[in-house]
Amino acid sequence: MAAAAATVAATAADDEARLLRLEEQAEHGGGGAWEYLCLARRLRARRPDHVLRLGLALLNDSSARSRLASEQWTLYEQVAAAAMDCQRLDVAKDCIGVLSKQFPGSMRVGRLEALLFEAKGEWADAERAYALILENNPFDQIVHKRKIAIAKAQGDMALAVEYLNKYLELFMADHDAWRELAETYVALQMYKQALFCYEELILAQPTVPLYHLAYAEVLYTMGGLENLQTARKYYASTIQLTGGKNTRALFGVCLCSSAISQLTKGRNKEEESSELQSLAAEALLKEYKQRAPSKEALITNLLKNMKLS
Repeated sequence: MAAAAATVAATAADDEARLLRLEEQAEHGGGGAWEYLCLARRLRARRPDHVLRLGLALLNDSSARSRLASEQWTLYEQVAAAAMDCQRLDVAKDCIGVLSKQFPGSMRVGRLEALLFEAKGEWADAERAYALILENNPFDQIVHKRKIAIAKAQGDMALAVEYLNKYLELFMADHDAWRELAETYVALQMYKQALFCYEELILAQPTVPLYHLAYAEVLYTMGGLENLQTARKYYASTIQLTGGKNTRALFGVCLCSSAISQLTKGRNKEEESSELQSLAAEALLKEYKQRAPSKEALITNLLKNMKLS
């Protein structure tokens, strides 16, 4: 698995280097604009300034455009998206108009039209456009995501939560959506609901340390002896999954241990002499000694105040 991951990373690095070479070449009149635009689209690279400039040059050249044949419609779509990113809404409108004439009634063009409403801040029109698309295709994943984005753009987090929950009813395997919902719940201080989301993520991907860490931090925020004890376990699992390299989790173990010690003072001596907290404190001191020696005294005093060193 490590070899496969290394191969994927090397391929991605090669593609990125090639993209940059083509970008430099095309921007200085060396040709390769279409190759660059195709690669940027395949890699989903977000370079709207370059895409808009090079794409418009091709579209405005009638001979170059005719050589693209049916590929020109893909380019119109690509340039429209880049134009919206660059706030060139006039260009986006023109491109979408051409596509609308060529493909009347197309849901794909309909999504672009709705995106243009979004770019203009015309939220109600965008909502209506997306609702129309969902009437014809209730499982349009992109449109569901755009509805969530609109709610967030307007600052309506309660509506964003509602849309995220509806989205996850249809696309339960979308880990990014579970994480977004969890983070939204945390922002709304709905910690029990956030815990449920992180539990789903941990069940689906038990070896991802980020989920263990986030779960622990929500439990720590909620407080209480049982939550703190469970939080410490998940901080410990984060440390294990990262080979002892997660400073935030090391701090988490120390903070949980200190808080538990205060809550169980005079009742549970085992908590006070936990081997885990000692190991975490030692690891933290070692980490700061190596990476930030000027902060070592500060950390030493902090741990002493927490009665962990």
